[in-house]
Amino acid sequence: MAGTGSRGRAERRSAGELESEVLATLWATERPLTPAEIRTGIGGGLAYNTIHTILKRLYDKGLVLRDADGRRGAYRPAKDAAELTAEAMHDALHRGPDPVAALQHFVTGLSAQDALALRELLAGHGE
Repeated sequence: MAGTGSRGRAERRSAGELESEVLATLWATERPLTPAEIRTGIGGGLAYNTIHTILKRLYDKGLVLRDADGRRGAYRPAKDAAELTAEAMHDALHRGPDPVAALQHFVTGLSAQDALALRELLAGHGE
């Protein structure tokens, strides 16, 4: 059957899923990675061109930086995972008409451990 090879597997993943996988691969190392190294890290038979396209999208969004120093064509994340998550949370909070109501729903859905961590962070923030 045509189209059932590795390319078919790659097409089933959304661009957002692939971007997340590329970022996770970059966050898992301390050094910039080439598209070939990222491809190996992700696995799943993705084409080199697919990885390159995802890296270009991430670069255009300001989420990865191209390493101009040293290895040609190596990429590193522009932000760590916590920074990117916090930015997404801020964006989501301000997308709706009532940020306070959104915060209320968010906070009531926290686990006891996360609620405690939030209280501790808020208590320390005012110092």
